[in-house]
Amino acid sequence: MSKQSPAQILFVDDDPKAGELMQRFSEGADYQCRIFQSPQQALQSFKTQGADLVVTDLSMPEMSGTELLASVRQVNTEVPVIIVTGYSSLDSAIDALRLGATDFIKKPFDMDELRLLIERTLKHTQIQNENRLLKRQLKDEQSRYQMVGQAPAIKEVYHVIDKIADVRCNVIIEGESGTGKELAARAIHSHSRFADKAFIVIDCGAITDTLLESELFGHEKGAFTGAIGIKKGLLETATGGSVFLDEIGNISEAMQIKLLRVVQEQQVVRVGGVMPIDIDVRFIVATNRNMEQMMAAGEFRADLYHRLNVVKIRMPALRERREDIPALTQHFVKALAERYQRQVSGFDADSMKKLMHYDWPGNIRELHNLVERYVALADSPQLHIEGKLSGPEQRADMFSDEPPLEELERRYIMHLLDRYDGNREQMASTLGINKSTLWRKLKQYGVIA
Repeated sequence: MSKQSPAQILFVDDDPKAGELMQRFSEGADYQCRIFQSPQQALQSFKTQGADLVVTDLSMPEMSGTELLASVRQVNTEVPVIIVTGYSSLDSAIDALRLGATDFIKKPFDMDELRLLIERTLKHTQIQNENRLLKRQLKDEQSRYQMVGQAPAIKEVYHVIDKIADVRCNVIIEGESGTGKELAARAIHSHSRFADKAFIVIDCGAITDTLLESELFGHEKGAFTGAIGIKKGLLETATGGSVFLDEIGNISEAMQIKLLRVVQEQQVVRVGGVMPIDIDVRFIVATNRNMEQMMAAGEFRADLYHRLNVVKIRMPALRERREDIPALTQHFVKALAERYQRQVSGFDADSMKKLMHYDWPGNIRELHNLVERYVALADSPQLHIEGKLSGPEQRADMFSDEPPLEELERRYIMHLLDRYDGNREQMASTLGINKSTLWRKLKQYGVIA
């Protein structure tokens, strides 16, 4: 690892003795000092070489410290500037602070006092820069994927997206409803080298077979009643780009056979047509159903599944990434407060605890809807949730997807956690286990550290 370069300080004072003193005291320090008597020369040096800190006298004949400050700010709005001033010009130093100076020190001063001020300012600036960089990296990552979260489960999704973005392979995205499968599909496309090409979304569960075929493949004039002209299909339109088929598990067997041919041959034949038309499309499909079970039951063709399943991405349920709930909630609060013109800052600590403990059967979509409701009805800056976030819809959802026994146990324990507001004694009594066993299970589920 390379050693970090020492900080560069620009020291400006028309008194040569002050410069000599500064040079002597900066020897052996963790920073390097460039000494100038001329503010103009100092400014030119700053323009060409920059600096991590500027220390300038206030009263100089060629250019005042405030004038030098203004010129420095035109080049760099963030570099710290310390003003050195005499007692008689204290008001001017205060004016300099209003103009953007970081701090000031009064003459006569002890060099140790100036050294401490310099070191404190450099340290503060370093922390600010590190925080700024961290925020920028987080923002870049969020804008990069259009998804919020740093939990291991969602970071694994980011990793796979990066791996396959420029590989023109088909992708299956699995996950419960509301986990953000379409966001992942968009991220795959937008990170690819063909991001400037079309990204077409088709909800396979929302339209009939006949309409889906016409939409996907297009039709020739006269192909059916109402076909008064040639219509390009969405697969033709998307050539060079990506097609996202949402809820692929809902299409009929007949449609599966037609789609298999298209995926294999990268050709379509319009409804009522005979000539194949070449396409170049990456298929990204999504489902909230278990495709292996559907194949075993004869509800989905294995050959189509294997053509599509080059890479599989599993979108984690929100209960599997609880550590992301605060960030997701705040992200929604900020966006929705702006949309509804509400002056709200977020949920209070008690409400956030409830959000963290709730099982979220509707996943991120359910969280968004809850936040939207509270923001829309807000009458104070801080949002508060009355009562518990549990109900019959959550208890019914425990069984709806016929989960394994281990998962059902986890869901039931999380339900009791909400019902008894975290009272482990009541929970253990209801479950018929001791509190140490309950503690181990809560630790396993990530509820406690």
